[in-house]
Amino acid sequence: MNVAIVGATGYGGLQLVNLLKKNKNYKITFLGGNKSAGSKWNDLFPFIKLDNDPLIEEISTKQIAERSEIVILGLPNGLSSTITPELINNGNKVIDLSADYRYKSLDKWKEVYFKEASTYKRSDDNLCLESIYGIPEIFNKEIKKSRIIACPGCYPTSSLIPLIPFLSQGIIESEGIIIDSKSGISGGGRNPKEHLLFAEAGESISAYGLLNHRHKSEIEQILGSISGLNVQLQFTPHLIPIVRGMFSTIYGRLNDPGLTSEDCKILLENYYRNFPNIKILPVGTYPSSKWVTNTNDVYISVNVDNSSGRIILLSTIDNLLKGQAGQAIQNLNLIAGHRMNDGLDLIAHFP
Repeated sequence: MNVAIVGATGYGGLQLVNLLKKNKNYKITFLGGNKSAGSKWNDLFPFIKLDNDPLIEEISTKQIAERSEIVILGLPNGLSSTITPELINNGNKVIDLSADYRYKSLDKWKEVYFKEASTYKRSDDNLCLESIYGIPEIFNKEIKKSRIIACPGCYPTSSLIPLIPFLSQGIIESEGIIIDSKSGISGGGRNPKEHLLFAEAGESISAYGLLNHRHKSEIEQILGSISGLNVQLQFTPHLIPIVRGMFSTIYGRLNDPGLTSEDCKILLENYYRNFPNIKILPVGTYPSSKWVTNTNDVYISVNVDNSSGRIILLSTIDNLLKGQAGQAIQNLNLIAGHRMNDGLDLIAHFP
């Protein structure tokens, strides 16, 4: 299949090119960028050399449609929505890494992404309703048949994969869930930002987006749709001085406080038994972000505090792979009819 990567020079785009360049199932036929348009790929990225040394091109939906069947968009929030409707009308299938199609309600997107909504005037309600949320281990059947996939980012991925088995089966309460997540600096993207400078972020840890972080409502929406309940949670993201990696600690209250850590581990193992990239750890073994660096794996550990009836879930992912490009390729594989994890048999960088 011919694949276009738009936003190819961001961190997510670089991961996509690196993973797809030797994948025999796909051919990269278009690399799109804005500031980098007109440059030769190998001049900018000799460490991810492409044999045909393609030109990075200005974004043209006509050119994309003529040269590709599937388009992966790694564009900023709001900008994706300016070209996705035309790509769909041209017959392309779209895998979008932005938040533009993660909400079923366009009005909700405008409420949460109000800054972007003031710049990009949208009326593509139909595509918001049509889009499928791109966690392939959960929505794989729907993804296979969809024209537009809304890939979640790293924070929702690291939170939802541990929580969904428990919320979907009514094992934990829908209120009072607390998610404490920590992200590597690459999660902030490649564009220069003052708070991501080494002098600012190195040897430091900081919280941000308390109470109103954008991903809170996204996580609540997905958990609510799966459980049929009104889910309310507290989400606090942190920036930590590592390049890549994400670690989430999640707290909830069990509906049955008699469940043990082992019971909950077995439940997770059964729920994800067909997905070898989701690895459930023995009780008492806790994951490290180092274990997933450069992989598309998810490591999950669960413990129950029987004295309080609380469950503690630990999960770690590589924010640029399972939290972004790797998950996009899982969705690409499903659309194309291949094994979900084809091309993602990666080895962790340790230590």
